[in-house]
Amino acid sequence: MATPVIMPKFGMAQEDGTIIRWLKQDGDVVEKGDILLEVQTDKVDMEVEAPASGVLRGILYGPDITVPVTTVIAHIVEPGEALPATPAPTSGVAQLGEQPEAPRAPGADAVKASPVAQRMAAATGVDLGAISGSGPAGRILKADVQQAMAQRPATAELAGKVRATPAARRLARDAGVSLQMVSGTGPAGRVQAADVERTLTAAKAPAVATPPAAAAGGEPLRGKRQVIATRLAQSWRTVPHIFLSTTIEMTQAEQLRSQLGAEVEAAGARLTPTVLMARATAAALARHPRLNAWLREDGSSLLLTEHQQIDLGIAVALPDGLIVPVVRGAQGLGLVALATQISDLARRAREGALSPDEVTGATFTISNLGMYPINHFTAIINPPQVAILAVGRTQMQPVWNGESFNPRPAMEVTLSADHRAVDGAIAAAFLADLKQLLEEPARMLL
Repeated sequence: MATPVIMPKFGMAQEDGTIIRWLKQDGDVVEKGDILLEVQTDKVDMEVEAPASGVLRGILYGPDITVPVTTVIAHIVEPGEALPATPAPTSGVAQLGEQPEAPRAPGADAVKASPVAQRMAAATGVDLGAISGSGPAGRILKADVQQAMAQRPATAELAGKVRATPAARRLARDAGVSLQMVSGTGPAGRVQAADVERTLTAAKAPAVATPPAAAAGGEPLRGKRQVIATRLAQSWRTVPHIFLSTTIEMTQAEQLRSQLGAEVEAAGARLTPTVLMARATAAALARHPRLNAWLREDGSSLLLTEHQQIDLGIAVALPDGLIVPVVRGAQGLGLVALATQISDLARRAREGALSPDEVTGATFTISNLGMYPINHFTAIINPPQVAILAVGRTQMQPVWNGESFNPRPAMEVTLSADHRAVDGAIAAAFLADLKQLLEEPARMLL
C-alpha cells in the first residue's frame, strides 16, 4: 500500500516549509528512516525521513518551492505498485522543474488561509476575502494579513474615515494636519499621537536629492534572512524602543574567569565572557521580572505576560543570518552547566543541527559582539520579548576610583526595551543590578 510523504510540521507556529533539495530521486529504493530531502523552515533547516520502506515515486515539488505543512509531496510504494490518484499541485505551487504561478487574485470563491492568518484577521477585523494570498495556491499567510493591516490607512483615506486616538486627533487639529495624510502604527492601523508627531517632523525636514535608481537584478531574500528582515522591520516600525547604556568594570569578573576557567574546561566547556554575562543577566532578571516578559496583541488590547522561568536566548551569527538558541531555566544553572549548554547550542547552531524547539520561546535575548572590535551598539527587540541586551567588547579604560583614574578592563552594554511595557526607571534598575553583579561576581551566589 502506498505511503504518502508529507511536508512535516516541525514547530507549533510553522505554516509551511521550503524544499532545499531532494537527496533521493524518483524511482530510488529507500528504507524507512532514510533521509529523503532537506527542508527549510523560518528558523532552521531540517531533514525529512522516509516514513516507510519501498520505492520513492511521484515527487510533486522541487527545490525552492514552499509547501504548506501536511501537504503530500511524494509517495513510497511497493515495487511494481501503481501510484494512487493524487491531485495535481494547485496553481501557485510548482511541480518539479516548473516555476510557481502567480498567487490567486482577490475575490476568489473560496478563501484559503493558514490558522495563524485566520486568528489574526479575526482579532483585527481584516477581511480575508479582500486579500491576495502569497502562499501556495493563493493561500493567505500571516504576512499577508500584516501587510493588509499596514495598508489600512490608505483604505481609510478612500473611505473618508481614519481610526485615531483622541490625543492624535487633538494634535492633528492643533497643527492643521489631515489625519488622512498620517500612517498609523497602532493596532489595526490606528493613528496615534506619535504618528502625527512623526509626520510633522518629516514635513519640516529639508528636502534631499533623490538617490539614483538601484541597478536592475539582485537576489530575493530567502529562508532565515527573509524572516529576519520581516520581523525586525516590523519590530522597528511598531515597537517604541528606548535605549539605556552603562559601563561595567570587569576586573573581578576577569579574575573569576582565571580562577575557575580550568575547572570549567575540565568539564568540556569554556568560561567565556558570554557565560558570565548570561549568569549575571539571569540573576538580574530574577529581580526584575518585568523585563523577562512577552507583550502580545490581542485584538485591540495588549497582554503582558511575566515569566517565572528565564529562558535566555543567546544570539549566534551564521553565514545566512542570525539564530538565537535558547538556554532553558537559566536562573537555576551554575557556571559549568551554563557554559556547557551555551557551547553545545552554539556549536550545533553553526552545524545546522538545532531543533525548532531549541530556537523558540526565549523570554530575553543577549546579543554579544565582544569578539569583534565593537565598543557599543544597539539591538532591535525580537517580539514578543520586551527587551534585548547588546554587549560590546572588554577593553582597558580609565576608571575613576574616587581619587584618580586607573586603567581597568571594562565593557559597555546597552539595553533595548519596549517602552510600552517598561519605563526607563525599571530598565535602569535592571542595568544597575547587572553592573553590580559583574563588578562584584560573588553576589551571584546570593
